[in-house]
Amino acid sequence: MKIGLIKEGKVPSDRRVAFSPAQLKAMNATYTGRAAFVVEKSEIRAFKDEEYEEEGIEVVDDVSDCDVLMGIKEVPIVSLLEGKTYFFFSHTIKAQPYNRGLLKAVLEKDIRLIDYEVLRNSGERVVAFGRWAGIVGGYNGLWTYGKKSGLFDMKRAKDCFDLKELHEEVKSIQLPPVKMVITGNGRVGNGVKEILEVAGIREVRPKELLQNYYDEPVFAQLSMGDYNRRKTDGGYEKEEFYSQPEKYESHFLKYAEVSDVLFAAAFWDPKAPKLFERKEVASEDFNLSVIADITCDIDGSVPTTVKPCTIDDPVYDVDRESFEVLPAFGEQLSISVMAIDNLPCELPRDASEDFGKQLMETVIPALLEEENPIIEKATIAEAGELTTYFDYLEDFVRESPEDA
Repeated sequence: MKIGLIKEGKVPSDRRVAFSPAQLKAMNATYTGRAAFVVEKSEIRAFKDEEYEEEGIEVVDDVSDCDVLMGIKEVPIVSLLEGKTYFFFSHTIKAQPYNRGLLKAVLEKDIRLIDYEVLRNSGERVVAFGRWAGIVGGYNGLWTYGKKSGLFDMKRAKDCFDLKELHEEVKSIQLPPVKMVITGNGRVGNGVKEILEVAGIREVRPKELLQNYYDEPVFAQLSMGDYNRRKTDGGYEKEEFYSQPEKYESHFLKYAEVSDVLFAAAFWDPKAPKLFERKEVASEDFNLSVIADITCDIDGSVPTTVKPCTIDDPVYDVDRESFEVLPAFGEQLSISVMAIDNLPCELPRDASEDFGKQLMETVIPALLEEENPIIEKATIAEAGELTTYFDYLEDFVRESPEDA
């Protein structure tokens, strides 16, 4: 099986890649006679072509002789090669209208599409960039607070060579006794926690954050049960919340009244309550001045996220009463919002290496087997048809844009 790492074609460009040069060298040695890996030339990739060549990896202009092609973001329709197996984040499984054309082209070109997002083992995702979204989002939240307060300045995450340099930057800051809160305790939330601990910020329990005064910066990490309660009796049951979130209401406001910085890192179901309501932001008791919305759901769980940011333009301010978007850091009373939707791209080398490690552990061995449920259940399309796992997309993909 010949496997090619393709050049990213989506605009804006993504510098991440599925494997580092050292990882490809190791796999070419491990799978001699079973699989061979090559790399398509790219001037934008975080690892340079020369780095792959130094590890003995073939760098090519043409990958049309490969059986499997692995990218990160959606492949432009004009670049799709007929009859190939592709791995990438397709952003089609929720019937995203902006990628209907992509899915149609996949079917028309008899492409076998395997989506990283649905590669699972016993229900758990086996590959994800969530930790890196949390690390970079946590760093950017601190950077934003430094700019907002004028108390310190750090290098942008995108200008750090790797995680080591990012750690050096964050260790150098001195924070006043502010309170910070993280929503979510999955990969993303734990990534935020990781960077706050490197910064020397002490973790306290949610109740302690609410009740105590501190002469040092502290943070609390909240689970869903810490800020959601049943409407009828104020209780919380995890299974019920996930299956029937409409029965619950948020009581996050008490954290917003004592905290200075929010890191929003929890998955949100549109049926679930928002963290807070717009009208509550104008209250004198609403204390948050910086919100790092790592989820970046527009009109989602965080009402102040009214548009996404970009790596080049990472922050905007929101007026507390009118919700008008203002220039970043212009007014002390406005809220500064960091809501970048591709945060791992700011540390592409480390994020790619970690992603490659996950692929090496589970996905590549599964791919090389005759049949494997991990691969089978993540296959969206094959031989011009949607698979049984994704046939719910049939109406979506047959719909014309005018019908949508």
